[in-house]
Amino acid sequence: MARRMGERGLYELYEEDPERADYLVFGRVSHADRRGFLRGAGLAAMGALVGAGIPFHRNMPAGLIPAAFAAETELELFEGKDGLVLLNDRPVNAETPPHLLDDSVTPNARHFVRNNGIVPDMALAMNAEGWRLTVDGAVDTPLELSLDDLRSRFEVVKLKLQIECGGNGRAGFNPPAKGNQWTLGAVGNAEWTGVRYADVLKAAGVKGDAIYTAHYGMDGHLSGNPDKLPISRGVPLAKAMEPHSLIAFEMNGEPIPALNGFPVRTICPGWPGSTSQKWLRRIQLRDVVHDGPKMTGTSYRVPYYNVAPGTKVDKQDFKIIESMPVKSLITAPQSNLTLDRRELQVRGHAWAGDRSVARMHISVDFGASWIEADLDAPPNPYSWQDWRATVRFPEKGYYEIWARATDDQGHMQPFAVNWNPKGYLNNSMHRIAVTVSA
Repeated sequence: MARRMGERGLYELYEEDPERADYLVFGRVSHADRRGFLRGAGLAAMGALVGAGIPFHRNMPAGLIPAAFAAETELELFEGKDGLVLLNDRPVNAETPPHLLDDSVTPNARHFVRNNGIVPDMALAMNAEGWRLTVDGAVDTPLELSLDDLRSRFEVVKLKLQIECGGNGRAGFNPPAKGNQWTLGAVGNAEWTGVRYADVLKAAGVKGDAIYTAHYGMDGHLSGNPDKLPISRGVPLAKAMEPHSLIAFEMNGEPIPALNGFPVRTICPGWPGSTSQKWLRRIQLRDVVHDGPKMTGTSYRVPYYNVAPGTKVDKQDFKIIESMPVKSLITAPQSNLTLDRRELQVRGHAWAGDRSVARMHISVDFGASWIEADLDAPPNPYSWQDWRATVRFPEKGYYEIWARATDDQGHMQPFAVNWNPKGYLNNSMHRIAVTVSA
C-alpha cells in the first residue's frame, strides 16, 4: 500500500478534531470566514491567484473560494484499487476522484471503499467455502442458505445500482463535522448480480408484525472484541421488499472484491451506503426499528428541521436518513483544465435516491445563466444517469463550470446546503475550474 502520511494524518485529524485541523489549514481564520477568506480580495488579486482574468467576475458569490484551489490528490491504494484517495487505513476508507468515475458502470478498481471494522478473513482469502446466510426473527420458516442455494433457489438478476455514502461531501461543511472528510468520490454505480431481497424474505415467510430488517456482517470490531459489532443497520420492510433491493454476490460479473463485501452483501440502492451491509451473514426481521450499532443516537441521522451552523441539537430531534438527495458529478474534463480553444464537451452523471433525475443544467458564468444538458434515461431504476453538454466561452480567462440536477419531484441541487451536526447529505453543486488561454 502506498500512502502519503502527511495527507492521511490530516484526514485523521479532521476525523478526530476538525476544529484543530481547520486551524492548521486556514490559520487564525474564524469559522465564519473559513469559506470566505478571500472576501474583499480585489479583482486583480483574484485573477493573479487563479492565473487568468475572470470574465464573469461580477457574478461571483461573495467570499467564493475558486474551484481551482480544490486539489485532487491521487495515490495507489493497493492491488485491485487504483487512483483512489485514502482517507483512513483503520478502517480502510477511500474515495475516487471525479474524473476517474467517468464510466457509466464503475469498474471494481474504481469503486469507493467505506468500512467500519476489520475485513473478515473469508473475504481476504476470497473463499466462500462454509459461508451461510441465516434469515430469522419474525419469519415463519427460518432459513440457512449457501451461495449455491441463493443461485439455485431464486431468480438471479443483474442491475446497475448506485451506492453513495451518507457522508459523501462532509468536507464541504463549515463548521466541520467529525468523521471521514469525504469530498465527492464516495459514490459508485456498478452492475450487481444477485437475487431479490424480497424473494428471500418471501421464502422465509414474513410475519405480520415484521416492520424492519436487521443486517449483520462478518467484519470484526476495531477493538478486536469478538462480542462487539462495528455496524449493524437495517431498513424498513417496504425498502427490503422493493424489487431493486438485492442480496448480491457478483460485482460487474466477478465475485465481489474483498473490500466491497465478498462473498455476499445487501444492496439497498438510493439510500445511504451503510444500509447495504457488506460480508453479510444474517438477516433478522424485527417488530421494531432496528437498534444495532450505527442505528441509534445521531448515526446516519439528520435533524428534523434546519439548524444554524454549529447548533447543538437534542438527540430526540434527529430522524433516520432514508432516500438520498438529488446530486450530480462532472467527470470530464478534470478540474483545472487549461484550454486553447473556446468550445468544450462536458459530461458526468446524476442520481436522486428513490427518485429519478428529470433535468440537468450547467453554468459557466457563476450561476447567472444555465445551459440544459442532454440527459439519458437510466438503464434501470436506481442507476445513475449519464449527461453531456457543449459549452462555449466568450473570451479567454478563468471560468468555473457548475453542475445542477433536478429530480422528478422538482427538487434541485443547491449552491450550498443546510448544515447538520454529522455532515451528511451534502448535495451542493459540483464545480470545476477551466482556464481558456486563447
